Amino acid sequence: MRNILKKEMFLTASVVTYVFILFGLMFFLPGYPILCGAFFSALGIFKSFESAREANDIVFSALLPIAKKDVVKGKYYFVCTIEVSSLFLMMLAMILRMTLLSDSTVYRNNVMMNANLFALGAAFIIFGLFNWIFVMGFFKTAYKYGKPFVIFIIVAFLSIGVFEALHHIPGFEGLNAFGCDNIILQLSMLIVGLLIYILMTILSCKKACEYFERIDL
Repeated sequence: MRNILKKEMFLTASVVTYVFILFGLMFFLPGYPILCGAFFSALGIFKSFESAREANDIVFSALLPIAKKDVVKGKYYFVCTIEVSSLFLMMLAMILRMTLLSDSTVYRNNVMMNANLFALGAAFIIFGLFNWIFVMGFFKTAYKYGKPFVIFIIVAFLSIGVFEALHHIPGFEGLNAFGCDNIILQLSMLIVGLLIYILMTILSCKKACEYFERIDL
């Protein structure tokens, strides 16, 4: 599996994918829906699937002396590596905003979602949706990627809208806490987001393997 991941990262991946990891730093932006950073990172991963299809990479990978399910797992390992890299940048921005920048006026006057543990948990969910909707959807045919990505776009921005609106609802203000305020609630939301990401990724990978096994390349 290590060699398959190396193939994905150094041979198949688009350069755009690595550049778009930097959108994780959108967690620094005030007055902007910061969860769009997760969407743009997912868009970067989409570009790798696009270039891989044009290069007939799936057929090439299937011809290697490996099981068909390992082709799918290799893609998932690659996708998760990029997602975790982007999440790492989000985490760094979040830590700075929760500590050194917690009293900054530009963030205190921000009506949008703050970069806190809840926001990071929400980013995990956005990536989980990408794995479930797009990556698994791609392997239904191992060729068509337009429809699953359009569905992901719709679901992702609806989810971002919901996450942005939650802290404006009476009783949910704690989700937009500054610094370490409401830390128990924040930590709980992060754990929930992480668990959802892990569950959606594992289940979608298993389903994608089943889809790919049935395809006659």
